[in-house]
Amino acid sequence: MTLIRILWVGLAGLSFSIGVLGIFLPLLPTTVFMLMAVYCASRGSPRFEVWIRSRHYVGPLLVNWEQERAIPKRAKIFAVCTIALSAIITVWSLGPGWLSGAVVALLMLIALWLATRPEPSSHS
Repeated sequence: MTLIRILWVGLAGLSFSIGVLGIFLPLLPTTVFMLMAVYCASRGSPRFEVWIRSRHYVGPLLVNWEQERAIPKRAKIFAVCTIALSAIITVWSLGPGWLSGAVVALLMLIALWLATRPEPSSHS
């Protein structure tokens, strides 16, 4: 394995790991890191790419996003709820002020963007 391929696989592994953390941690996007993991894996190890796509917790999300730029309703609801929880925690932690207002505004924009994505036509 060449050094470049090793770097691609390493970046894919790191992206996949961060994506898995994103399943459990609010504000850490899962799909973005999984897309990056698939891209990097395709450059370094097609076998790793196939393995990532075969994971039941991310495979369908990747397919829906790549084919239709769509997010399942259940995933949208979960994401918006965790973003709302993050906004509450932010205001509670930082108190009133411009910083907490800016963070909450950003979170609201992200939640709005997520909520307005179409749902997959296959209803996955």
